Amino acid sequence: MKSKKDTVKSLSEEEKKNLPLYPIGVVAELLGTTDQTLRLYEKHGLIKPSRRNKNRYYSENDIKWLQCIRELIHEKKISIEGIKKLLEYAPCWEITQCSEEKRKNCSAFIDKSKPCWELNRMICQKNSNKVCEDCIVYLSKTLMKKG
Repeated sequence: MKSKKDTVKSLSEEEKKNLPLYPIGVVAELLGTTDQTLRLYEKHGLIKPSRRNKNRYYSENDIKWLQCIRELIHEKKISIEGIKKLLEYAPCWEITQCSEEKRKNCSAFIDKSKPCWELNRMICQKNSNKVCEDCIVYLSKTLMKKG
């Protein structure tokens, strides 16, 4: 029988990033916010942490997404409701503010029928040195599917 240690070693890097290891207090401290703020984001459907008993646990990807939320709120001055609307309606190139030049070469912009990561996971990496796993649109959609 495999031990927990062996199971964790056999996980891919992406699977490890999705492991809910961080309790809410640690995440709040890492982000420079409070537990209540993280609960508020959850209440509004921006994040769905894993639960063990009644305790919330967050993965590395959850923390990345929370950093994006905080940036949108505090630096871009977008409200929680505004973020929710953006994620419902805006394509990735709008939220990440891609230039016209990048849009012309982006198959997600050309073929708007599917999200960019379904068309070609390497689009952002080729055109802007970004990877899907760091994109706020990708993170929001994959984290919403957990719920």
